[in-house]
Amino acid sequence: MPLIAVCAAWAVFWGSWSALLPAIKLELGISAGDLGLALSAVPVGALPAMALAGRLARGRERAALMAATALFGLSVAGIALVSAPWQLPVALLLVGAASGALEVALNLATGRAERETGRRLFQPVHAAFPLTVIAAAPATGLARSLGLDVGAVLLLIALIVIAAALPVLSLPGGRSSPAPSKETGKRGLWGAAIVLGALAACVLVIENSVEQWSVLLLEDHRGATPLLSSAAPSVYMAAVTAARLVMQALPRVPLRALYLVAGVGGGAGIALAGLGGSVPVSMAGFALTGLALGPLVPALLSRAAADDPSGTLVWGMSTVSYAGFVISPLLVAGLSAWLGLPAALAALGLLGLPLVLRFAVNRS
Repeated sequence: MPLIAVCAAWAVFWGSWSALLPAIKLELGISAGDLGLALSAVPVGALPAMALAGRLARGRERAALMAATALFGLSVAGIALVSAPWQLPVALLLVGAASGALEVALNLATGRAERETGRRLFQPVHAAFPLTVIAAAPATGLARSLGLDVGAVLLLIALIVIAAALPVLSLPGGRSSPAPSKETGKRGLWGAAIVLGALAACVLVIENSVEQWSVLLLEDHRGATPLLSSAAPSVYMAAVTAARLVMQALPRVPLRALYLVAGVGGGAGIALAGLGGSVPVSMAGFALTGLALGPLVPALLSRAAADDPSGTLVWGMSTVSYAGFVISPLLVAGLSAWLGLPAALAALGLLGLPLVLRFAVNRS
C-alpha cells in the first residue's frame, strides 16, 4: 500500500547512508570529527521542520505526504552534488528537514487512514522501515562493488523515493480534520503529547544506541570479527520487524500490556546485551530488546491518532519523541567515558522504568 511504500523508500536512504559514509569521507577528504559535525546538521534541520510540518499537514495529509516525500527525494539528490566539505552540512541540513517533515506527514496520514478505514496500519507501516534498513546497507555495498560511485547511488535512491510519492495519490483526500474538543483543548493535547513523546523517546534512545554502538561493543569488548559484529544492528532490526508483524497478526493487545513488555523486556534485553560476557549472549540481548520495544511506538501513535482526530497529538508526539535520537549519542558517549561502553549500554535499561511506571498508573 502507498503508506508502506513511502516508509520503505524513506528507509532505503537511511539504511544506505551508513554504508556510504566512508566513501563520502574519503571523497571530500574530511576528518572523522568534521564528518561528525556535518552529521549533527540532520537533527538541527529535523526538529523545526517537524514542528512546521505538523501545523501545515493536519487536514491535508495526502498532499503533505506527497510533498514531503518528493522534497526528501530531492534533498537526497542534493547530497550527490556536494563537491566541497562546507557543502555537506548544508545538504544534510536539508535532508534532516525533509526527513523530519516526512516522518510527521507519514504518521498523520497513517493515523487518518486508520480512522477512516477502521484498519490497524501503524504496525505494518512502521515494520517496513527496519526491514528495508536491513536490506539497504548490503544492497548499497553491492551497488558500489559493481562500479557505481556515491553520486550514482544517491541519485538512484532519490528516484526510488520520488517514485514512492506517486502512489500516495490513491489515498482518499477527505475533508479537513475536525478541531480538538473544547474539553480537551490545545493545552491538554500538548500535555498528553509531551507525556507520550517522552515515553516513546525512552524507546528511541535505546534503539539509536543499538544502531550506533552495538558493533563497537561486540568488536572491541567481545572479540567478535568485523563481519559478525556488523550483524548486531540487523539482529535488532529483524526482531523489531518480527514483533510489529506479529502484533499486527494478533488481536489488538492493550496498550497497557505493551508498556509492561517494553519496560521489563526492553530494559532487561539491553542490560543483557551490555553485560553479557559473550557474543551469543549479547546478540540474544539485542534480539530481546527489539522484540520487546518494537511494537510500542506504533501502538502509541495509533492511540494518539484515535484519541485526537485533529492530528495535534500525533504531531506533538512525533516531534517530542525525536529528542530520543538527538539525546542518545551524547548520553551513551558520556556514560561510556564514566562507566565504559558495556556498562553504559546496560545502564540504558533504566529507561524501561518510566514505561513500567506508566503501566502501573495507566488503567486503559
